[in-house]
Amino acid sequence: MVVFGVMAYQYYDQKKITLAVVFGALSLLFQPFFKVVLGRTIWNSVDVVVAIILIVMFYYFNKQIKS
Repeated sequence: MVVFGVMAYQYYDQKKITLAVVFGALSLLFQPFFKVVLGRTIWNSVDVVVAIILIVMFYYFNKQIKS
């Protein structure tokens, strides 16, 4: 949750509002204070999709930095 919140803040500072909203929403979704009931299948799907997005973003931005 904290990492997603920091990422949302950094993207907001960079004027990348869409990514700020996405990571702000992920921060709220993965927060530990209130249980979000989605069901096991949906949570598994959400976890996989978020992992794929993070991996793609890591490689994309890592590639941009090296170029």
